[in-house]
Amino acid sequence: MKKRVLGKSGLEVSSIGLGCMGMSYAHGPIPGKKDMIDLIRSAVDLGVTFFDTAEGYGPYTNEELLGEALQPCRRNVVIGTKFGGSSRP
Repeated sequence: MKKRVLGKSGLEVSSIGLGCMGMSYAHGPIPGKKDMIDLIRSAVDLGVTFFDTAEGYGPYTNEELLGEALQPCRRNVVIGTKFGGSSRP
């Protein structure tokens, strides 16, 4: 897997990341938790080190799913999360 450096800090991630919104939010029926954990771990096995989530995908459900799935390899991956937005007027 090719890598990319983000910004000037030297943070290196896989050039292909995995967006996780559909694992707990938005795109029709929510897949099973075990299936999503297996998918995330398969992505890691294929060299993916960048995962995108957000507080609002649940709320918190998606971040918790990623935390559980990536626990065995947490030091080898980067999670990008969006936060602070509000759906309230």
